[in-house]
This record gives sequence, C-alpha cells and structure tokens, in this order.
Amino acid sequence: MDIKGFFSALTEIPALLTLKRGIVPRPNTDRDCIGASLEANAERIGDRVAVITESAQITWAELNALANRYAEFLTSAGLVPGDTVSVMMVNRIEFLALLLAANKLGITTGLINTNLRERPLVHCITVTASKKCFFGGELTDAIAQVKGELDLVEGSDYFAIPEDGGPVPDWAVDMAAASANLPTDNPAYTGEVTLGETAMYIFTSGTTGLPKAALVSNRRFLMLATLTAKAGLRCSEKDRVYICLPLYHASGLMIGAGAALMSGASMFVRKRFSATAFLPEIRKYECTRFVYVGELCRYLLASPAKPDDHDSPLDTVMGNGLRPDIWCDFKNRFGLKRITEFYAASEGNVAFANLLNKDRTIGMTAAKIALVGYDVDADEIVRNADGRCVEVEPGEPGLLLGHINPNAAFEGYTDREATEKKVLRDALEEGDAWFNTGDLVREVDVGYALGYAHYQFVDRVGDTFRWRAENVSTNEVGEIVNGFGGVKICNVYGVEVPGADGRAGMAAICLSAGAELDIEGFGQYVERELPVYARPVFLRIQRDVDLTGTFKLVKGDLKREAYNIDSFSDPVYVMKPRTSDYVPLDAEYLQTIRDGAAGF
Repeated sequence: MDIKGFFSALTEIPALLTLKRGIVPRPNTDRDCIGASLEANAERIGDRVAVITESAQITWAELNALANRYAEFLTSAGLVPGDTVSVMMVNRIEFLALLLAANKLGITTGLINTNLRERPLVHCITVTASKKCFFGGELTDAIAQVKGELDLVEGSDYFAIPEDGGPVPDWAVDMAAASANLPTDNPAYTGEVTLGETAMYIFTSGTTGLPKAALVSNRRFLMLATLTAKAGLRCSEKDRVYICLPLYHASGLMIGAGAALMSGASMFVRKRFSATAFLPEIRKYECTRFVYVGELCRYLLASPAKPDDHDSPLDTVMGNGLRPDIWCDFKNRFGLKRITEFYAASEGNVAFANLLNKDRTIGMTAAKIALVGYDVDADEIVRNADGRCVEVEPGEPGLLLGHINPNAAFEGYTDREATEKKVLRDALEEGDAWFNTGDLVREVDVGYALGYAHYQFVDRVGDTFRWRAENVSTNEVGEIVNGFGGVKICNVYGVEVPGADGRAGMAAICLSAGAELDIEGFGQYVERELPVYARPVFLRIQRDVDLTGTFKLVKGDLKREAYNIDSFSDPVYVMKPRTSDYVPLDAEYLQTIRDGAAGF
C-alpha cells in the first residue's frame, strides 16, 4: 500500500463528505433561492467587501441594497414571479445585482452572450419569451440593431444601465437613474421562492447563431455553488476569487461568483482576461482562488516567464479544460497547491471534480455513469446483437452517459425536441434513460483514492468539437456552409493545432459542377453567419466526398490528414488568427503551424 498516498487521501475525507451530502438534493418545494444567500451574507458579513472590479468595489450589504432597489424597480415595471427577462451586460457589479434582484422575485433571467449580434441575439431574446430586455450601456448598439425585430415596446420594455455615466438611448429607460432612490429593504417575496423554480437560462454555444437555452433551477445553482465553495475552491470569507470569465457563462457565474456567494469570499471581477494583467492583479488584490478554462492556462504559460511567477497569494484554482500535457508546467510555474479540474455541462446531469488533488484528471463523480463503446470513424455508438450499448473495459475511452433519475435529473432546454435528442433510452436495459454527454472519457489509475475511480477527459465525439472554449456543432456549421453559392456539399470536422486547446474547425468542400469558390465572398459569408469560434479555420476543396453505406459523411481519414498539404493534392485555405479572410495554405505557414507559432 502507498502509505504516503493513504495519509494524503485521509485529509480529503471532509471534501468527500461534503460531496456525498451535496449530491442528495433537497425537494423542489423547499423555499430557498440564490437571492436569499445574498441576504444572509449581508446580515452576517455586511461590512466585508463582496466585489471588486477594475474601477469600483462594493460590500455585501451594499450589493444587497442595490439588488433590493433593482427588485423594487422590476416590480414597478410590471414584472411578476414566473416572468422571464433578458440580460445582456459585460462583467459588472450591476450584472450581479440585477440577476440577484430578479431571483429574489422569482423572475427568470436569460443571460445572453455579449458577443452575439443580429439573428443569434434575436433568437436568444425570443426563445425564452422575455417580457423585458435589460442591457448595459456599452451594448446599446447591439440591441439597437435588433429591436425592430423583437416583440418589445420601445420606451417601456427596454432598460439600460449606463457604464460610467454614459448616455442612454431615447428608446430605453435609464434604470440606474430610475432606481437610485428606491427602498433598499429585502423583498418579502424572497421567502416564497422555491428550489424547483428556474433561476436562469444559460445558453449553450450556438454554432449557427441559434444557441439552446439550458434551464438552471435554484436547486442546481445552489448545489453546484455549495460544492464548489466547500470541496472545490475550498474558500471562506477570508479568500478572494479572481474571475475573468464572462458571468453569462456557467463557469464564471456558478463556479466563481456562486462559490463566493455561498462562502462569503470576495471576488475580483474583470471584464475580460488579460495574460499580462493576471499576476499583477492577483498580487494587488490578494486573490487566493482563480476560476479558469484550459485555454486561459495555455495563454498564461505562453506569456514570458519570470523567476517570481510562483510568488503570489494564489494557491487553489478550479476550472475545466486543463489538458494533461501542460498540467504540471502550469501548476509548478504559478506555485499552485491545488488544481480542482471539473467536468460538467450547463444542461447536463453528471459532474466530475478532482477533489483529491490528483494530477491530470477530471476527478471522480458520485453520479451513476456508464462509459460505452463508440466507433469514432463510423460516428456511432457500438451496440451488441440485442441493440444495447456495450460498456468499455477500464482504461479504454468510452462515450460518457449520465443516468437520469430523481437525484440526477436532466433539466434540459426550453426546446423539448432538443432535450429529447440528448436522451439515450433503453441503452443498457429496457426502460432506462441516460444523458448523452457527447464526450469520450476514460478511467485512469491515480494511486490511492479512497476507493473512488478517477477519470480523464479524452475528446468530443461525432458531431461536436470544442474550440475557443465553446462547443461547435459540425452539422450546424455544415448547413451554413452548404448555403453558400457553388457549394454542393461539405464535411465539417475538428483538427488539432499545436499550441492550442481544443480543435480548429475544418471544412472539406465539394463544389457543384462547373462552379468555382468565391473565396473572398465565402470569408464575408461565414463572418456574417457564424460566431468567431464556429468559423472554419481551414478549407479543403475536394472533387467529391466519401459516404458510408448509410449515406453518412466519412470523417475519419479527413481528420487524420487534417491540413497537411504535403500528404494530399487538394488545395487548402486558412483563416489566420485575427483575420477574417481565407488565404492559400503554403508549406512555410504549415511549418509555422506545426511549430506551434501561428498564434491560434
């Protein structure tokens, strides 16, 4: 037996007990909500700093008072429990106050990606049946572009919160001014809000600009935030969490702000990530915790190293996507004692967390899971003669399924059809139901772990890959590419790029007879129709496409060949970083990519 590992594992028992208690959810009818946690902090540690930004700071009591003024304003605007409103704002104190205000009143907030414009933005506001639209003054132009397509009334359904006293358009109400002198008492209704109510919609990545709205209940938010605070980041009111991920996303909001809310820790909230500002701000604001995505870790490692990079208050980080190949370099360079890598999805019913501080693992789970065989080349689940899924051997990559049951509900999306597509029924036995994560995961041996199996993320499968920390649907991108003039059919897939996390999009395009690809027009087309992370980085022009016997597109060979123009004769184009046009890929730039120096 590994004695050192045994005693090390014993110190983790409190975290395991927290995990065990946390996964048993309270009844949906229990009265509790996110806003009630804010009120508790204001009562208990009201004079302590809650949030610091690059230009302001606020205590827990002041944040609660601001949320209460906003709540009074929402009521005066005619909103009632059960209504939904859209919120589009950069990381700001006002964003948190507005979200908490709505939650205190049983009002659901749809949290919109601040990068969305035009059709995707219209979709996000309408798919949740939002009755009002709240936005930061910094995003006035984005809302102005689409208000004519929304079923909202100018002057009464649009509310702006200006930044730094900026102007407010005449078609919106200045919420900051209108709420400035309203009462700051806690709303009486907060005590009536239940755990089962939908607190917010967090949108999944939308490759065609049509994201799906994932339902997040009060129960789910509070359960995840509590587990993060106690067993993941392990923070108390003495800690400060560094948050530079967008608060409209689950990691920034539920992991970062959620952990602070449940523990009383303060948070430094930055509008956007900056590698050069990271360590100076960690030191200046005495941040002890950090919430990451893997891409940020790779950016930080790529920045010029200094002898004292390890010398800072930061000792514990939590996030997802930290790849095994850079794990130890990142941990050692920045002097980290604990990396709590986790695996979860905004809409999923299964989560993993590296609570025992083992290197290169997403950790363990208390949920009932199955890892089943998946044929990557054929892009389909492996089944036996009875049509059932086949579980893989320990150590082999398998498609991760999460069992759907009362203690692990799949809350799904606003779109019922989209929800059902993620459910795999009669998978291992008749009548069962599983959430299909679309991810390959394998069990790994990490030494003594108190009887808990540990796992490692392998890859996305089939129709989805990750790029720029977002999920990209190959089918949805393909539909858009196929809509460009002259394109007969295309095959979209993800390819690895040295020095970058995830997989870059690549489209193999077959043109109609006699057609030539207008490469300049195509670049303008994808810029208009697809968000940045979903635009194919590489284009391969083929004479024909390969199909399976069931007429499915074959991706296996294309993925293996990728953009290696020295192994085939088809022309390849590339959209270089920070550009929006395609240029021919030549041998010189191919070598730059292979050297990891292209800057993707």
